[in-house]
Amino acid sequence: MPAQGRAATAGTESVREARDFLFAHATDYDGAVSGFAWPELSEFNFALEWFDVVAGEHPDRAAVTIVEADLSAQSWSYGALSARSDQVANWLRTLGVQRGSHVIVMLNNTIELWEVMLGIAKIGAVSIPTSTLLSAADVAYRVSKGAVDAIVTLTALADRLSEVPASVARIGIGDDLPESWTGWDAAADAATDFEPDAPTPAADTGLLYFTSGTTNRPKLVAHTQVSYPIGHLSTMWWLGVRPGDVHLNISSPGWAKHAWSSFYSPFLAQATVFVFNYDRFDAGVLMQVMETHHVSTLCAPPTVWRMLIQADLGQLTHPPRELVGAGEPLNPEVIHRVRDAWGSTIRDGYGQTEMTCCVGNSPGQPVTDGSMGRPLPGYPVVLVDPVTGQIAADEGEVCLDLSRPVLGLMAGYYEDEEATASTRAGGFHHTGDIASRDADGYLTYVGRADDVFKASDYKISPFELESVLLEHDLVIEAAIVPSPDELAARGAEGLHLSDGRGGGGPGCRSSAIFAHARERLSAHQRVRIIEFVDDLPKTISGKIRRVDLRAREAARVVAGDAAGQHLDRDYR
Repeated sequence: MPAQGRAATAGTESVREARDFLFAHATDYDGAVSGFAWPELSEFNFALEWFDVVAGEHPDRAAVTIVEADLSAQSWSYGALSARSDQVANWLRTLGVQRGSHVIVMLNNTIELWEVMLGIAKIGAVSIPTSTLLSAADVAYRVSKGAVDAIVTLTALADRLSEVPASVARIGIGDDLPESWTGWDAAADAATDFEPDAPTPAADTGLLYFTSGTTNRPKLVAHTQVSYPIGHLSTMWWLGVRPGDVHLNISSPGWAKHAWSSFYSPFLAQATVFVFNYDRFDAGVLMQVMETHHVSTLCAPPTVWRMLIQADLGQLTHPPRELVGAGEPLNPEVIHRVRDAWGSTIRDGYGQTEMTCCVGNSPGQPVTDGSMGRPLPGYPVVLVDPVTGQIAADEGEVCLDLSRPVLGLMAGYYEDEEATASTRAGGFHHTGDIASRDADGYLTYVGRADDVFKASDYKISPFELESVLLEHDLVIEAAIVPSPDELAARGAEGLHLSDGRGGGGPGCRSSAIFAHARERLSAHQRVRIIEFVDDLPKTISGKIRRVDLRAREAARVVAGDAAGQHLDRDYR
Protein backbone atom coordinates (compact mmCIF):
# COMPACT_ATOMS: atom_id res chain seq x y z
CA MET A 1 0.00 0.00 0.00
CA PRO A 2 1.45 3.43 -0.88
CA ALA A 3 2.63 5.27 2.21
CA GLN A 4 0.52 8.34 1.47
CA GLY A 5 -2.66 6.26 1.48
CA ARG A 6 -2.03 4.17 4.59
CA ALA A 7 -5.19 3.76 6.61
CA ALA A 8 -5.55 4.65 10.26
CA THR A 9 -5.61 1.78 12.74
CA ALA A 10 -7.17 1.43 16.16
CA GLY A 11 -3.75 2.38 17.52
CA THR A 12 -3.70 5.52 15.41
CA GLU A 13 -7.06 6.63 16.73
CA SER A 14 -6.11 5.83 20.32
CA VAL A 15 -3.01 8.02 20.04
CA ARG A 16 -4.97 10.76 18.29
CA GLU A 17 -7.60 10.77 21.03
CA ALA A 18 -4.96 11.18 23.74
CA ARG A 19 -3.16 13.86 21.76
CA ASP A 20 -6.30 15.83 21.00
CA PHE A 21 -7.25 15.72 24.66
CA LEU A 22 -3.96 17.47 25.44
CA PHE A 23 -4.62 20.02 22.68
CA ALA A 24 -8.03 20.71 24.17
CA HIS A 25 -6.40 21.30 27.57
CA ALA A 26 -3.37 23.17 26.22
CA THR A 27 -3.45 25.77 29.00
CA ASP A 28 -5.57 23.88 31.53
CA TYR A 29 -3.03 22.24 33.82
CA ASP A 30 -5.45 20.73 36.31
CA GLY A 31 -7.75 19.40 33.60
CA ALA A 32 -4.90 17.92 31.58
CA VAL A 33 -3.29 16.17 34.54
CA SER A 34 -6.53 14.82 36.02
CA GLY A 35 -8.09 13.67 32.75
CA PHE A 36 -5.17 12.36 30.71
CA ALA A 37 -4.59 8.64 30.24
CA TRP A 38 -1.84 7.02 28.21
CA PRO A 39 -3.07 5.11 25.14
CA GLU A 40 -3.23 1.37 25.74
CA LEU A 41 -1.38 -0.22 22.85
CA SER A 42 -0.51 -3.88 22.38
CA GLU A 43 0.72 -3.31 18.82
CA PHE A 44 1.94 -0.08 17.29
CA ASN A 45 4.42 1.16 14.70
CA PHE A 46 4.97 4.93 14.86
CA ALA A 47 6.25 5.26 11.28
CA LEU A 48 3.47 3.20 9.72
CA GLU A 49 0.50 3.90 11.98
CA TRP A 50 1.16 7.54 12.74
CA PHE A 51 3.59 9.26 10.38
CA ASP A 52 2.28 7.65 7.19
CA VAL A 53 -1.33 8.22 8.23
CA VAL A 54 -0.93 11.94 8.96
CA ALA A 55 1.17 12.25 5.79
CA GLY A 56 -1.90 11.18 3.89
CA GLU A 57 -3.92 13.89 5.61
CA HIS A 58 -1.57 16.74 4.62
CA PRO A 59 1.00 15.38 2.14
CA ASP A 60 2.21 18.84 1.11
CA ARG A 61 2.90 20.22 4.60
CA ALA A 62 6.61 20.57 5.38
CA ALA A 63 7.77 17.79 7.69
CA VAL A 64 11.40 18.92 7.84
CA THR A 65 12.96 22.24 6.84
CA ILE A 66 16.75 22.63 6.96
CA VAL A 67 18.58 25.95 6.69
CA GLU A 68 22.31 25.68 6.03
CA ALA A 69 25.07 27.99 7.23
CA ASP A 70 24.90 29.97 3.96
CA LEU A 71 21.18 30.52 4.75
CA SER A 72 19.98 28.38 1.83
CA ALA A 73 16.88 26.41 2.80
CA GLN A 74 15.13 23.25 1.68
CA SER A 75 11.94 21.55 2.86
CA TRP A 76 10.68 17.99 2.55
CA SER A 77 6.94 17.39 2.78
CA TYR A 78 5.19 14.79 4.90
CA GLY A 79 4.16 12.98 1.72
CA ALA A 80 7.66 12.96 0.26
CA LEU A 81 9.27 11.80 3.50
CA SER A 82 6.65 9.08 3.90
CA ALA A 83 7.35 7.69 0.42
CA ARG A 84 11.11 8.06 0.76
CA SER A 85 11.19 6.21 4.10
CA ASP A 86 9.21 3.38 2.47
CA GLN A 87 11.95 3.21 -0.13
CA VAL A 88 14.70 3.21 2.51
CA ALA A 89 12.94 0.47 4.47
CA ASN A 90 12.71 -1.74 1.39
CA TRP A 91 16.38 -1.15 0.58
CA LEU A 92 17.57 -1.84 4.12
CA ARG A 93 15.78 -5.18 3.97
CA THR A 94 17.87 -6.16 0.94
CA LEU A 95 20.99 -5.47 3.03
CA GLY A 96 19.86 -7.87 5.76
CA VAL A 97 18.29 -5.39 8.17
CA GLN A 98 15.21 -7.07 9.57
CA ARG A 99 12.84 -6.90 12.51
CA GLY A 100 14.96 -6.70 15.67
CA SER A 101 18.23 -5.73 13.91
CA HIS A 102 20.31 -3.10 15.75
CA VAL A 103 21.41 -0.18 13.57
CA ILE A 104 23.64 2.70 14.65
CA VAL A 105 22.59 5.97 13.00
CA MET A 106 25.58 8.32 13.16
CA LEU A 107 24.57 11.32 11.07
CA ASN A 108 24.35 15.09 11.30
CA ASN A 109 21.18 17.13 10.82
CA THR A 110 20.65 16.16 7.18
CA ILE A 111 17.46 14.75 5.69
CA GLU A 112 18.95 11.24 5.56
CA LEU A 113 18.68 11.13 9.34
CA TRP A 114 14.87 11.36 9.25
CA GLU A 115 14.64 9.06 6.22
CA VAL A 116 16.63 6.27 7.83
CA MET A 117 15.07 6.60 11.31
CA LEU A 118 11.60 6.24 9.80
CA GLY A 119 12.78 3.44 7.52
CA ILE A 120 14.28 1.46 10.39
CA ALA A 121 11.08 1.95 12.39
CA LYS A 122 8.92 0.65 9.52
CA ILE A 123 10.89 -2.60 9.46
CA GLY A 124 10.54 -3.02 13.21
CA ALA A 125 14.32 -2.79 13.64
CA VAL A 126 16.11 -0.86 16.40
CA SER A 127 17.75 2.55 15.94
CA ILE A 128 20.78 3.52 18.02
CA PRO A 129 21.24 7.26 17.37
CA THR A 130 24.89 8.20 17.91
CA SER A 131 26.85 11.47 17.87
CA THR A 132 29.24 12.12 14.98
CA LEU A 133 31.74 13.53 17.49
CA LEU A 134 32.61 10.20 19.07
CA SER A 135 36.11 8.74 18.87
CA ALA A 136 36.89 5.37 17.30
CA ALA A 137 37.13 3.83 20.79
CA ASP A 138 33.73 5.28 21.76
CA VAL A 139 32.13 3.91 18.60
CA ALA A 140 33.66 0.49 19.18
CA TYR A 141 32.30 0.46 22.74
CA ARG A 142 28.82 1.31 21.50
CA VAL A 143 28.96 -1.35 18.79
CA SER A 144 29.91 -3.99 21.35
CA LYS A 145 27.52 -2.86 24.08
CA GLY A 146 24.64 -2.41 21.67
CA ALA A 147 25.13 -5.71 19.75
CA VAL A 148 25.11 -3.69 16.52
CA ASP A 149 24.39 -5.29 13.15
CA ALA A 150 24.85 -2.26 10.87
CA ILE A 151 26.02 1.36 10.92
CA VAL A 152 24.68 4.18 8.77
CA THR A 153 27.13 7.07 8.76
CA LEU A 154 29.08 9.56 6.67
CA THR A 155 31.91 8.24 4.53
CA ALA A 156 33.98 11.12 5.92
CA LEU A 157 33.78 9.37 9.30
CA ALA A 158 35.19 6.06 8.07
CA ASP A 159 38.16 6.34 10.44
CA ARG A 160 35.78 6.25 13.42
CA LEU A 161 34.88 2.68 12.44
CA SER A 162 38.49 1.47 12.42
CA GLU A 163 37.95 -0.64 15.58
CA VAL A 164 34.55 -2.00 14.54
CA PRO A 165 34.42 -5.70 13.57
CA ALA A 166 34.19 -6.43 9.84
CA SER A 167 30.97 -8.37 10.47
CA VAL A 168 29.12 -5.10 11.11
CA ALA A 169 27.65 -3.77 7.85
CA ARG A 170 28.76 -0.26 6.83
CA ILE A 171 26.34 2.00 4.96
CA GLY A 172 27.96 5.20 3.80
CA ILE A 173 26.56 8.60 2.81
CA GLY A 174 28.93 10.77 0.79
CA ASP A 175 31.79 10.52 -1.68
CA ASP A 176 34.88 8.28 -1.58
CA LEU A 177 33.01 5.17 -0.50
CA PRO A 178 35.45 2.84 1.32
CA GLU A 179 35.88 -0.70 0.04
CA SER A 180 33.30 -3.16 1.44
CA TRP A 181 30.89 -0.32 2.29
CA THR A 182 27.45 0.01 0.72
CA GLY A 183 26.60 3.39 -0.75
CA TRP A 184 23.42 5.19 0.32
CA ASP A 185 22.65 6.32 -3.23
CA ALA A 186 21.59 2.77 -4.13
CA ALA A 187 18.47 3.24 -2.01
CA ALA A 188 17.04 5.43 -4.78
CA ASP A 189 16.41 2.29 -6.87
CA ALA A 190 14.24 0.57 -4.25
CA ALA A 191 10.46 0.29 -4.47
CA THR A 192 8.44 3.08 -2.88
CA ASP A 193 5.64 0.83 -1.57
CA PHE A 194 6.52 -0.85 1.72
CA GLU A 195 4.60 -3.69 3.32
CA PRO A 196 5.42 -4.78 6.90
CA ASP A 197 5.99 -8.48 7.48
CA ALA A 198 3.80 -8.44 10.61
CA PRO A 199 2.26 -6.11 13.17
CA THR A 200 4.80 -4.49 15.53
CA PRO A 201 4.42 -5.49 19.20
CA ALA A 202 4.34 -2.33 21.30
CA ALA A 203 6.69 -3.86 23.88
CA ASP A 204 9.41 -4.63 21.32
CA THR A 205 12.59 -2.58 21.58
CA GLY A 206 12.53 0.34 19.15
CA LEU A 207 15.34 2.61 20.33
CA LEU A 208 18.59 2.29 22.23
CA TYR A 209 20.10 5.50 23.59
CA PHE A 210 23.39 5.93 25.41
CA THR A 211 23.27 8.31 28.36
CA SER A 212 25.53 11.36 28.33
CA GLY A 213 27.91 9.91 30.91
CA THR A 214 28.29 12.91 33.22
CA THR A 215 29.41 10.78 36.17
CA ASN A 216 30.52 7.44 34.72
CA ARG A 217 30.57 5.37 31.53
CA PRO A 218 27.41 5.80 29.44
CA LYS A 219 24.60 3.36 30.12
CA LEU A 220 22.43 1.99 27.32
CA VAL A 221 18.75 2.85 27.71
CA ALA A 222 16.19 0.63 25.99
CA HIS A 223 12.94 2.19 24.81
CA THR A 224 10.03 0.28 23.34
CA GLN A 225 8.14 0.95 20.13
CA VAL A 226 5.84 3.25 22.15
CA SER A 227 7.74 4.58 25.19
CA TYR A 228 9.48 7.34 23.23
CA PRO A 229 7.30 7.57 20.09
CA ILE A 230 4.05 7.95 22.09
CA GLY A 231 5.48 8.82 25.48
CA HIS A 232 6.52 12.15 23.97
CA LEU A 233 2.90 13.27 24.10
CA SER A 234 3.96 14.73 27.45
CA THR A 235 6.87 16.53 25.79
CA MET A 236 4.65 17.82 22.99
CA TRP A 237 2.24 19.30 25.56
CA TRP A 238 5.08 20.91 27.51
CA LEU A 239 6.64 22.38 24.34
CA GLY A 240 3.28 23.82 23.34
CA VAL A 241 3.79 22.74 19.72
CA ARG A 242 0.58 22.58 17.66
CA PRO A 243 -0.42 21.48 14.12
CA GLY A 244 1.26 23.59 11.46
CA ASP A 245 3.84 25.08 13.86
CA VAL A 246 7.46 25.54 12.82
CA HIS A 247 9.47 24.08 15.69
CA LEU A 248 13.17 24.84 16.09
CA ASN A 249 15.09 22.64 18.48
CA ILE A 250 18.78 23.38 18.88
CA SER A 251 20.22 19.96 19.59
CA SER A 252 22.75 17.61 18.03
CA PRO A 253 21.66 14.21 16.69
CA GLY A 254 22.69 11.21 18.70
CA TRP A 255 21.28 12.39 22.02
CA ALA A 256 17.84 11.80 23.47
CA LYS A 257 16.91 15.49 23.41
CA HIS A 258 17.08 15.38 19.61
CA ALA A 259 14.42 12.66 19.59
CA TRP A 260 12.38 14.68 22.09
CA SER A 261 12.08 17.85 20.01
CA SER A 262 13.38 17.14 16.52
CA PHE A 263 11.46 13.96 15.84
CA TYR A 264 8.61 12.62 17.94
CA SER A 265 7.00 15.71 19.48
CA PRO A 266 6.68 17.77 16.27
CA PHE A 267 5.49 14.77 14.27
CA LEU A 268 2.92 13.89 16.95
CA ALA A 269 1.66 17.47 16.66
CA GLN A 270 1.75 17.37 12.83
CA ALA A 271 4.14 20.31 12.83
CA THR A 272 7.37 21.10 10.96
CA VAL A 273 10.79 20.14 12.32
CA PHE A 274 13.05 23.15 11.68
CA VAL A 275 16.85 22.87 11.65
CA PHE A 276 19.54 25.53 11.37
CA ASN A 277 22.97 24.06 10.61
CA TYR A 278 25.31 26.89 11.57
CA ASP A 279 29.11 26.54 11.43
CA ARG A 280 29.70 28.86 14.37
CA PHE A 281 27.03 30.14 16.71
CA ASP A 282 25.99 33.71 15.99
CA ALA A 283 23.02 34.99 17.96
CA GLY A 284 22.20 37.67 15.39
CA VAL A 285 22.13 35.22 12.50
CA LEU A 286 20.02 32.78 14.50
CA MET A 287 17.44 35.50 15.17
CA GLN A 288 17.47 36.47 11.49
CA VAL A 289 16.76 32.85 10.51
CA MET A 290 13.92 32.58 13.04
CA GLU A 291 12.40 35.81 11.72
CA THR A 292 12.66 34.78 8.06
CA HIS A 293 11.17 31.32 8.52
CA HIS A 294 8.48 32.24 11.07
CA VAL A 295 9.68 29.92 13.82
CA SER A 296 6.75 29.60 16.22
CA THR A 297 8.23 27.39 18.96
CA LEU A 298 11.84 27.32 20.14
CA CYS A 299 13.62 24.85 22.39
CA ALA A 300 17.27 25.50 23.25
CA PRO A 301 19.73 24.30 25.91
CA PRO A 302 20.97 26.67 28.62
CA THR A 303 24.29 27.16 26.80
CA VAL A 304 22.49 28.66 23.79
CA TRP A 305 20.20 30.83 25.94
CA ARG A 306 23.25 32.18 27.78
CA MET A 307 24.90 33.11 24.49
CA LEU A 308 21.69 34.66 23.16
CA ILE A 309 21.41 37.10 26.05
CA GLN A 310 24.88 38.44 25.23
CA ALA A 311 23.35 39.84 22.00
CA ASP A 312 20.71 42.46 21.28
CA LEU A 313 17.53 40.41 21.58
CA GLY A 314 15.58 43.30 20.07
CA GLN A 315 16.81 42.20 16.64
CA LEU A 316 14.03 39.62 16.64
CA THR A 317 10.81 41.55 16.13
CA HIS A 318 8.51 38.49 16.06
CA PRO A 319 9.76 36.11 18.79
CA PRO A 320 8.46 32.53 18.84
CA ARG A 321 5.15 31.99 20.61
CA GLU A 322 6.65 29.34 22.91
CA LEU A 323 10.12 29.42 24.48
CA VAL A 324 11.48 26.42 26.38
CA GLY A 325 14.79 25.23 27.76
CA ALA A 326 15.98 21.75 28.59
CA GLY A 327 19.10 19.69 29.17
CA GLU A 328 20.14 21.38 32.40
CA PRO A 329 18.26 23.81 34.65
CA LEU A 330 17.99 27.42 33.48
CA ASN A 331 19.30 30.13 35.77
CA PRO A 332 16.80 32.88 36.69
CA GLU A 333 19.03 35.64 35.27
CA VAL A 334 18.71 34.16 31.77
CA ILE A 335 14.93 33.93 32.09
CA HIS A 336 14.68 37.58 33.24
CA ARG A 337 16.69 38.97 30.34
CA VAL A 338 14.74 37.09 27.68
CA ARG A 339 11.41 38.04 29.22
CA ASP A 340 12.42 41.72 29.34
CA ALA A 341 13.31 41.64 25.64
CA TRP A 342 10.67 39.35 24.13
CA GLY A 343 7.81 39.57 26.60
CA SER A 344 7.70 35.78 26.96
CA THR A 345 9.03 33.50 29.66
CA ILE A 346 11.34 30.60 28.93
CA ARG A 347 9.56 27.58 30.34
CA ASP A 348 11.93 25.05 31.82
CA GLY A 349 11.26 21.34 31.82
CA TYR A 350 12.81 18.17 33.13
CA GLY A 351 13.26 14.61 31.98
CA GLN A 352 16.04 12.16 31.25
CA THR A 353 17.20 9.82 28.50
CA GLU A 354 15.34 7.21 30.53
CA MET A 355 11.97 8.94 30.05
CA THR A 356 10.15 11.68 28.22
CA CYS A 357 9.45 15.09 29.77
CA CYS A 358 7.96 14.40 33.20
CA VAL A 359 8.08 17.84 34.86
CA GLY A 360 7.59 21.19 33.18
CA ASN A 361 6.24 24.72 33.25
CA SER A 362 3.32 24.26 30.90
CA PRO A 363 1.83 26.87 28.52
CA GLY A 364 -0.53 29.45 29.97
CA GLN A 365 0.43 28.76 33.56
CA PRO A 366 2.26 30.97 36.10
CA VAL A 367 5.99 30.35 35.99
CA THR A 368 8.15 30.43 39.08
CA ASP A 369 11.54 31.63 37.88
CA GLY A 370 14.14 28.93 38.35
CA SER A 371 11.53 26.21 38.80
CA MET A 372 11.37 23.09 36.64
CA GLY A 373 7.58 23.24 36.85
CA ARG A 374 5.02 20.67 37.94
CA PRO A 375 4.48 16.99 37.08
CA LEU A 376 3.16 16.59 33.54
CA PRO A 377 0.15 14.53 32.41
CA GLY A 378 0.77 10.82 32.76
CA TYR A 379 3.64 11.19 35.21
CA PRO A 380 3.13 10.29 38.92
CA VAL A 381 6.12 12.28 40.19
CA VAL A 382 6.96 12.10 43.90
CA LEU A 383 9.86 13.28 46.07
CA VAL A 384 11.49 10.48 48.05
CA ASP A 385 13.74 10.90 51.07
CA PRO A 386 17.10 9.37 50.00
CA VAL A 387 17.73 8.08 53.54
CA THR A 388 14.36 6.60 54.55
CA GLY A 389 13.07 5.72 51.10
CA GLN A 390 9.72 7.25 52.03
CA ILE A 391 7.77 9.92 50.14
CA ALA A 392 8.80 13.36 51.36
CA ALA A 393 6.76 16.53 51.40
CA ASP A 394 9.16 19.35 50.58
CA GLU A 395 12.49 17.99 49.32
CA GLY A 396 13.88 14.71 48.07
CA GLU A 397 14.89 12.64 45.08
CA VAL A 398 12.69 13.03 42.01
CA CYS A 399 11.04 9.64 41.52
CA LEU A 400 8.14 8.07 39.65
CA ASP A 401 5.56 6.03 41.51
CA LEU A 402 5.51 2.69 39.69
CA SER A 403 2.24 1.51 41.22
CA ARG A 404 0.68 2.45 37.88
CA PRO A 405 2.19 2.13 34.37
CA VAL A 406 4.13 5.08 32.96
CA LEU A 407 4.19 4.68 29.20
CA GLY A 408 7.01 7.22 28.66
CA LEU A 409 9.47 5.40 30.94
CA MET A 410 12.21 3.18 29.51
CA ALA A 411 11.88 -0.59 29.46
CA GLY A 412 15.20 -0.69 31.33
CA TYR A 413 18.94 -0.62 30.73
CA TYR A 414 19.81 -2.91 27.86
CA GLU A 415 20.89 -6.34 29.11
CA ASP A 416 21.69 -4.93 32.55
CA GLU A 417 19.16 -6.21 35.06
CA GLU A 418 21.26 -5.03 38.01
CA ALA A 419 21.38 -1.41 36.81
CA THR A 420 17.67 -1.49 35.99
CA ALA A 421 16.78 -2.88 39.40
CA SER A 422 18.88 -0.22 41.13
CA THR A 423 16.72 2.51 39.61
CA ARG A 424 13.47 0.80 40.68
CA ALA A 425 14.01 0.16 44.36
CA GLY A 426 11.08 0.47 46.72
CA GLY A 427 8.46 0.68 43.99
CA PHE A 428 9.85 3.90 42.53
CA HIS A 429 11.89 4.83 39.48
CA HIS A 430 14.84 6.80 40.87
CA THR A 431 16.33 9.65 38.84
CA GLY A 432 19.26 10.56 41.09
CA ASP A 433 18.19 14.23 41.01
CA ILE A 434 17.21 16.19 44.11
CA ALA A 435 14.43 18.80 44.00
CA SER A 436 12.37 20.87 46.39
CA ARG A 437 8.61 21.52 46.16
CA ASP A 438 6.84 24.77 47.02
CA ALA A 439 3.31 25.28 48.30
CA ASP A 440 1.90 25.41 44.75
CA GLY A 441 3.48 22.12 43.72
CA TYR A 442 6.32 23.59 41.64
CA LEU A 443 9.61 21.69 41.75
CA THR A 444 12.99 23.43 41.87
CA TYR A 445 16.14 21.58 40.96
CA VAL A 446 18.66 21.30 43.80
CA GLY A 447 21.29 19.12 42.12
CA ARG A 448 22.44 15.62 41.43
CA ALA A 449 22.44 13.57 44.59
CA ASP A 450 26.21 13.19 44.27
CA ASP A 451 26.78 16.90 43.49
CA VAL A 452 25.11 18.34 46.59
CA PHE A 453 27.63 18.77 49.42
CA LYS A 454 27.91 20.19 52.94
CA ALA A 455 29.74 23.29 54.20
CA SER A 456 29.75 24.01 57.94
CA ASP A 457 27.04 21.35 58.23
CA TYR A 458 24.81 23.23 55.78
CA LYS A 459 23.66 21.49 52.62
CA ILE A 460 24.84 23.35 49.54
CA SER A 461 23.18 23.21 46.12
CA PRO A 462 25.75 23.99 43.39
CA PHE A 463 22.97 25.12 41.08
CA GLU A 464 21.74 27.74 43.57
CA LEU A 465 25.22 29.28 43.84
CA GLU A 466 25.82 29.12 40.11
CA SER A 467 22.58 31.00 39.49
CA VAL A 468 23.80 33.87 41.68
CA LEU A 469 27.19 34.01 39.98
CA LEU A 470 25.62 34.09 36.53
CA GLU A 471 23.86 37.33 37.45
CA HIS A 472 27.25 39.05 37.16
CA ASP A 473 28.05 40.47 33.72
CA LEU A 474 31.54 38.96 33.73
CA VAL A 475 30.32 35.40 34.13
CA ILE A 476 29.29 33.38 31.11
CA GLU A 477 29.35 29.88 32.61
CA ALA A 478 30.00 28.60 36.11
CA ALA A 479 30.25 25.27 37.87
CA ILE A 480 30.52 24.85 41.64
CA VAL A 481 32.35 21.95 43.29
CA PRO A 482 33.49 21.51 46.92
CA SER A 483 37.09 22.09 47.93
CA PRO A 484 38.42 20.63 51.24
CA ASP A 485 39.50 23.30 53.73
CA GLU A 486 41.05 21.78 56.85
CA LEU A 487 42.04 25.14 58.34
CA ALA A 488 38.45 26.34 58.37
CA ALA A 489 37.16 22.86 59.22
CA ARG A 490 34.44 23.26 56.62
CA GLY A 491 33.85 22.76 52.94
CA ALA A 492 34.95 25.65 50.76
CA GLU A 493 33.28 26.13 47.44
CA GLY A 494 35.46 25.85 44.36
CA LEU A 495 34.26 27.94 41.43
CA HIS A 496 35.16 27.20 37.84
CA LEU A 497 33.95 29.60 35.22
CA SER A 498 34.49 30.48 31.63
CA ASP A 499 36.54 33.61 31.09
CA GLY A 500 34.22 36.62 31.41
CA ARG A 501 33.81 39.81 29.46
CA GLY A 502 35.35 43.08 30.48
CA GLY A 503 38.79 44.48 31.09
CA GLY A 504 41.42 43.77 33.71
CA GLY A 505 43.27 40.58 34.58
CA PRO A 506 41.94 37.53 36.42
CA GLY A 507 42.59 39.16 39.81
CA CYS A 508 40.56 42.23 38.94
CA ARG A 509 37.68 40.12 37.63
CA SER A 510 37.71 37.74 40.58
CA SER A 511 37.58 40.65 43.05
CA ALA A 512 34.43 41.92 41.39
CA ILE A 513 32.86 38.47 41.40
CA PHE A 514 33.81 37.81 45.04
CA ALA A 515 32.18 41.11 46.02
CA HIS A 516 29.07 40.21 44.03
CA ALA A 517 28.85 36.82 45.78
CA ARG A 518 29.35 38.29 49.27
CA GLU A 519 26.45 40.68 48.70
CA ARG A 520 24.03 37.96 47.64
CA LEU A 521 25.01 34.78 49.47
CA SER A 522 24.77 33.78 53.12
CA ALA A 523 28.02 33.25 55.02
CA HIS A 524 27.84 29.45 54.76
CA GLN A 525 27.34 29.70 50.98
CA ARG A 526 30.27 32.00 50.23
CA VAL A 527 32.38 31.24 47.21
CA ARG A 528 35.97 30.97 48.45
CA ILE A 529 37.96 29.99 45.37
CA ILE A 530 37.67 31.15 41.78
CA GLU A 531 39.48 29.41 38.98
CA PHE A 532 39.28 30.84 35.49
CA VAL A 533 39.34 28.23 32.74
CA ASP A 534 39.15 28.45 28.98
CA ASP A 535 36.46 25.77 28.80
CA LEU A 536 34.51 23.83 31.38
CA PRO A 537 34.77 20.04 30.94
CA LYS A 538 31.61 18.78 29.27
CA THR A 539 30.13 15.68 27.78
CA ILE A 540 29.71 15.61 24.01
CA SER A 541 26.06 16.51 24.58
CA GLY A 542 27.13 19.71 26.36
CA LYS A 543 26.50 18.84 30.03
CA ILE A 544 29.11 19.97 32.55
CA ARG A 545 31.12 17.09 34.01
CA ARG A 546 31.33 18.15 37.65
CA VAL A 547 32.85 14.77 38.43
CA ASP A 548 35.95 15.87 36.50
CA LEU A 549 36.05 19.20 38.34
CA ARG A 550 35.76 17.47 41.72
CA ALA A 551 38.61 15.12 40.85
CA ARG A 552 40.78 17.96 39.61
CA GLU A 553 40.15 20.04 42.74
CA ALA A 554 40.89 17.09 45.01
CA ALA A 555 44.16 16.44 43.17
CA ARG A 556 45.14 20.10 43.44
CA VAL A 557 44.54 20.14 47.20
CA VAL A 558 46.54 16.92 47.73
CA ALA A 559 49.41 18.36 45.69
CA GLY A 560 49.45 21.42 47.94
CA ASP A 561 48.92 23.87 45.11
CA ALA A 562 48.21 27.09 47.03
CA ALA A 563 47.29 29.34 44.15
CA GLY A 564 47.79 28.78 40.45
CA GLN A 565 48.04 31.38 37.74
CA HIS A 566 44.25 31.48 37.23
CA LEU A 567 43.13 30.75 40.78
CA ASP A 568 42.15 33.34 43.40
CA ARG A 569 40.91 33.05 46.98
CA ASP A 570 38.68 35.05 49.28
CA TYR A 571 38.39 34.06 52.95
CA ARG A 572 36.70 37.21 54.21
